[in-house]
Amino acid sequence: MSDNGEWLRGRGIGRERFATYLGDYLATLGFEVQKTEFAEPTHTVLSARLTRMNPSVPASAKELSFELFPSSGGATLYWKGPAQIDAKEAGRMDRFVREISTHLERVIATESHLASRVIRPPVVRLPWEPAPSAAPS
Repeated sequence: MSDNGEWLRGRGIGRERFATYLGDYLATLGFEVQKTEFAEPTHTVLSARLTRMNPSVPASAKELSFELFPSSGGATLYWKGPAQIDAKEAGRMDRFVREISTHLERVIATESHLASRVIRPPVVRLPWEPAPSAAPS
């Protein structure tokens, strides 16, 4: 995510549909997903709690939270939680995050017949990753 927390962008797909795809995938992994819509500012919050044992889900990822906001031409997905993970699980979390983003990219492109797509911002920094150091002058 960039410094503002942006994780993924959906182009040609609305916020509600993007949230549904993410929620459906998390449910297949064993998460109980709660979706809450807000009017001011317009956004969706997804909260997920692992309720069914799944060895591919790291212990740090048993509770997840995301926010989705409308953007011009699509939606923006922010990864909000967990904000910290056990350092020993960094590799497993990286793989888990890649699995989610790859699934979203594939399913949205396939079901929209390539009319919609998921793209990653140029700089992605998840909440548990250290902030990039300032560039030398």
